[in-house]
Amino acid sequence: MTKPYTPDEPTRDEVDAFPGGALLEFGTNWCGWCQGAQPRISEALRGHESLRHIKVEDGPGRPLGRSFRVKLWPTLIFLRDGREVERLVRPGAAEPIREAVERIDPVST
Repeated sequence: MTKPYTPDEPTRDEVDAFPGGALLEFGTNWCGWCQGAQPRISEALRGHESLRHIKVEDGPGRPLGRSFRVKLWPTLIFLRDGREVERLVRPGAAEPIREAVERIDPVST
């Protein structure tokens, strides 16, 4: 993944209204844990290119991360129709990410 984390985050109301599956990835561009997780995340998302994936730059005072009680990076929040289905914090392998993606986006190939 070369896409950087963005400070332009959606509001919580917008996230709660997302239809279908979505992945919120909280972290920062300078975070070593976040950089290390990118190959695993990219591998797990292969075949799910249409899945909404938003990389949110997190930190103190960032409302979206606080609304999801994010404490460590990267934190992956898997949503289905705006509701949290699963959460992974600092995932160490692609397989748990892939399994969570399949739960929110089962029809992609």
